[in-house]
Amino acid sequence: MIEVRPGGRRRIDRVLDPDYVAGLAKLELAEVRARRDDAAQEETDLSYLRRLLHARIDIVRAEQRRRREGGGAPVVAELGRILAVNAVGPATGSGRHQRLQPSRAAAHRRQVEALVADADLSDVGALSGEQLEGALAAYATEEESVSARRREVQHVVDIFNAEIGSRYASGTASVDELLAEQRRLSE
Repeated sequence: MIEVRPGGRRRIDRVLDPDYVAGLAKLELAEVRARRDDAAQEETDLSYLRRLLHARIDIVRAEQRRRREGGGAPVVAELGRILAVNAVGPATGSGRHQRLQPSRAAAHRRQVEALVADADLSDVGALSGEQLEGALAAYATEEESVSARRREVQHVVDIFNAEIGSRYASGTASVDELLAEQRRLSE
């Protein structure tokens, strides 16, 4: 479960603190962009965690389906197809293009693995039906929590993007200033 700790030091704690978006009009454009980028990185990390959870949910469901239908081939033989089903095709939900890389990939993998420490998905066929149900329930509950937090973070990113857009629309920010700032930072 993704908890937000008011006053906490983690990025998600900062990004979802109501003060993070308070008084945007008074902030310098560089600070607005920096906060937006920080929130966008959190969104990327949550999206990565969500994808990890979806993969595990798909594996467990495939094993359950194999057992129901009396299939003989182990799920591992079909892993590429199983994981590709939701990776290809039209997008669903509130996803958007992620231009950033996850910053805490290893930590997210450990978090997902710790959810069901006794359910070893490397040999999903050896798990009992009860273990599969428990793993699926744990992964689904965590996915719901991650998705809810991700939507909250997306809302924060949207607030910053709207502020930046309104500054360009009103003329208080200009593309020339942005390009000059980017040149200065790259030197």
